[in-house]
Amino acid sequence: MTDALIQWFTTTLGGLLSEEVIVFIISMVPILELRGGLVAAKLMGIPLLTANALCIIGNIIPVPFILLFITPIFNWLKTTKPFRPMVEKLENKAMSKKDQIEKYEFWGLMLFVGIPLPGTGAWTGSLIASMLNMPFKKAFPATILGILMAAVIMDIVSYGLLGLFI
Repeated sequence: MTDALIQWFTTTLGGLLSEEVIVFIISMVPILELRGGLVAAKLMGIPLLTANALCIIGNIIPVPFILLFITPIFNWLKTTKPFRPMVEKLENKAMSKKDQIEKYEFWGLMLFVGIPLPGTGAWTGSLIASMLNMPFKKAFPATILGILMAAVIMDIVSYGLLGLFI
């Protein structure tokens, strides 16, 4: 699924925006985030340092907004009939992954965001941290460190291992 999303972004935006802007946007999008951005950057031939800067900044930008505003937004959306089922589904999916974060707090959130597995990342980690009422002063730095950790892992995968085949 992520390959299809990366392909859609690169194809749809390819003639309109620079490759760097496309990678930046991909890094801000849930599901794809930094991981998808780095894979796209490698496929587009963007140098590693440039790709890292674009993907890390792009992945960080949504985090404070999620941490500070997602709970009030979700609470408001749950008062509307059309959005209630969608919000409840998102909350249930996020909270099904809360154990690691709840148990280890800062370190759990950092690892949750930093280890690039399906269903993890800055968006989901920030959502869970917000729903667990983790203080911003703890959640934001943990998420940033997790993003940096994910960048190192994905650099190795995308520019190291993937580089052997591309």
